Amino acid sequence: MENKAEKVKPYDQNAGKKSQIEKMFDNISGKYDLLNHVLTMGIDKGWRKNLINMMAKTKPEIILDVATGTGDLAILAAESIADVYVKGLDISKGMLKVGKEKINKRNLQDRVKMIHGDSENMPFDDNSFDAITVAFGVRNFENLEKGLKEMNRVLKPEGSLFILEFSRPKNALFRYGFNIYFKYVLPFIGKVTSKDPKAYKYLFESVQAFPAYEDFLNILNNAGFISNNYKIQSLGICSIYSGKK
Repeated sequence: MENKAEKVKPYDQNAGKKSQIEKMFDNISGKYDLLNHVLTMGIDKGWRKNLINMMAKTKPEIILDVATGTGDLAILAAESIADVYVKGLDISKGMLKVGKEKINKRNLQDRVKMIHGDSENMPFDDNSFDAITVAFGVRNFENLEKGLKEMNRVLKPEGSLFILEFSRPKNALFRYGFNIYFKYVLPFIGKVTSKDPKAYKYLFESVQAFPAYEDFLNILNNAGFISNNYKIQSLGICSIYSGKK
């Protein structure tokens, strides 16, 4: 299945996506957390908690948070699940710097480690993690199926995958309002508060192009995952996808 999201890029449609994503997140790293929570009106915190609650049932001991960004999901996992150890991987050094500061403030240095690296070519051995999480990251992959196969490789047999990603509301009226907000309001707020307004234009375009719901389940299946499912959040603004190795 063609993944149109791979062709959506922040700056130059003729250049590689991966380096552009790294540059984009470096540019907005200082304002990312504030804008993320403001633009979602804080609802994103509930989405993350729902994912963590699902994952906690599998009783993981070591977790990999792919495209960890500033570490919100990695930190929440460490604070919510007793004795768990989390590695967060991200391509943006700027985002990781912010994440490390947050980890230090919470005294979680012994339980959360931030690592600079490529999610499509991860520096981990096969069968290393009990669970893998991704929050709003797979949409940014240059090669989605390659990234998912990498996750399958480093996941232990019968390990679990949990992905939180924007989707498109199925209700036509709600989807119309959602699109207006994402296409016009969000980029305007991003323009006046961020150094990189193109990042928020890219957000809308990448969400529209991403293969959501059953289409994404098919991609997970092709990448080697089984028992794939999804749970719609907030009327379809985003969804939590889950699967097993």
